Amino acid sequence: MLEQAPLPYTGDRVQVDREALPRSKPHAMFGRRFARDLWRLTCIYWASPAGRQGALLLALAIALEFGAVYGNVLIAMTQRHVGDAVQDKQMSEFFAAMARFFGVVLAFVLVSTYRLYVRQWLEMHWRQSVTAYYLGRWIGPQAYCQQERHPDEADNPDQRIAEDIRSYVASSLGLSLSLLAAVATLCSFAGLLWNLSADWPLHLRGKPVRIPGLMLWIAVIYSFVAMGLTHLVGRPLVPINFNRLRVEADFRYGLVRFRDNAEAVALARGAAFEQGGALARFRAVIANWWQLIAAQRNLSLLTTAIGQVNGVVPLLIAAPAYFAGWITLGSVLETRVAYGQVSGALAWFVYAYQEIAQWRASVERLSRFADVVDAAEADLSRPDGIQHDRVAGEKLRLVNLSLQLPDGRVLLDPINATVSTGERVAVLGGVGVGKTTLFRALAGIWPFGTGRIEMPARARVMFLTQRAYLPIGTLREVVSYPAAADAFSEDKVCEVLRLLDLKRFEAHLHDTSPWDQQLTDDEQQRLTIARVLLHEPDWIFMDDATAALDEAMEKRVYEILTSRLPTATVVSLTHRDAVMEFHTRRWRMSTNDQGRATLHPL
Repeated sequence: MLEQAPLPYTGDRVQVDREALPRSKPHAMFGRRFARDLWRLTCIYWASPAGRQGALLLALAIALEFGAVYGNVLIAMTQRHVGDAVQDKQMSEFFAAMARFFGVVLAFVLVSTYRLYVRQWLEMHWRQSVTAYYLGRWIGPQAYCQQERHPDEADNPDQRIAEDIRSYVASSLGLSLSLLAAVATLCSFAGLLWNLSADWPLHLRGKPVRIPGLMLWIAVIYSFVAMGLTHLVGRPLVPINFNRLRVEADFRYGLVRFRDNAEAVALARGAAFEQGGALARFRAVIANWWQLIAAQRNLSLLTTAIGQVNGVVPLLIAAPAYFAGWITLGSVLETRVAYGQVSGALAWFVYAYQEIAQWRASVERLSRFADVVDAAEADLSRPDGIQHDRVAGEKLRLVNLSLQLPDGRVLLDPINATVSTGERVAVLGGVGVGKTTLFRALAGIWPFGTGRIEMPARARVMFLTQRAYLPIGTLREVVSYPAAADAFSEDKVCEVLRLLDLKRFEAHLHDTSPWDQQLTDDEQQRLTIARVLLHEPDWIFMDDATAALDEAMEKRVYEILTSRLPTATVVSLTHRDAVMEFHTRRWRMSTNDQGRATLHPL
């Protein structure tokens, strides 16, 4: 094999086309579909038993939010007293007002601190419940069907569960409580602001015009104009954030995949190819990032300008009244605080817009993921698909079983077959003929087709694939999988390891390591056979599960299965003729003139 030169290092700056990412059509921020998605996500936690404790935490969080708002009201009132004392040069009143001020501030600090603590407590409780729900729905038989049917509609499910749920819960709680605080602030300060500016005249063409509650109306008009401009400028953030989550996950997944296959890449001299692929995925991240920072720049320019201008509005309006002697300096300070609170509450949408956009993207990604899981579950239970029945008796029956692709194309013509308990049956067929699809149908994860599969009701079944799955954990956990590590005694585990020439691993039973990288292919397949010997199932289905073994070890494996599990039924789907001699019944799977597979006895 020719050596491939590594890609040259070009420095930290990555040249990307800022238009490299296709721009998604802007999604509607709110609408009927969004309301449906949000209601569905909300019910996962709040309609569950865990939601009862969450309701208590939420009530406490709301009480603390109200306490913080009331603290702001008290601070505004004490600031007025301080200002009036300074203006009147009353030292005793000044120190008394300052004492009240510091007391209010201390209480406010305590309430604000525990407000954050309770919110974080509720956030983790909520996230734990939603994560458990999605894990329960994703990790199951429908996971394979989901990947087969909807690979693009629910990309990176791991990222959606880990990151999207965290973002959704944090933003849902933060936005809802901050909105509640904004409403409470508005109710608390609106009357105060109305009273403070009840008699202020507005000079138009030299004539005083009195508008009751002048400052309140100015705050309302200013805030609504700001909200409209913010929505117009910030709307592109929704699809940009949706794509950001996707491209970041794609980039991370590529790096993890290389890490897990570093040896194979090194042997294939594929470093240049992998570097090129990683940089291409990173260019998509950079292109999305340019879109994001450009949109955030535009929004920040607007919101910063709105905030700065809004800060001087109360002074501009109050100054003439103060200079005319109609109000005191304390009233000016109190008006400024009250106006800031009212306008801040009314402008909640303006300052929360970026987080709303991120939250909206998380809601949509989680909802689409749930839709895909629903579709996969519907496929598995479709009435016109392959029916799986647990029946009385001791036989496996295939009744008019036909296999199809998801698009409806027929893979296997209808077959009828019976396997009795204790039989050893081999299904021989070439690569690509459809053996693995038949294997998946028998396991109940391939619903596409027609007919019925009947399995003995009390049968304990194990399915072994060509590529062994070794979970993360100690070697004893790997061997005992899917049972717990302590389900079998250590002596029994060591015994089956010795039977399969895996004695050297006895000393490593309690070690944790990436075993799928530490063990060779044949050792991994022997480890899955060890699981079978530990679990002692009644029915064993094997899809080229001994393909990595040499002939001597393969023969030994079947002899061990016969001696240790004499009553177990073994169905082997294989492409190796040598396996046929270890079975009492033999079928061949081949393709006919129409390109469809057929099954017939040998």
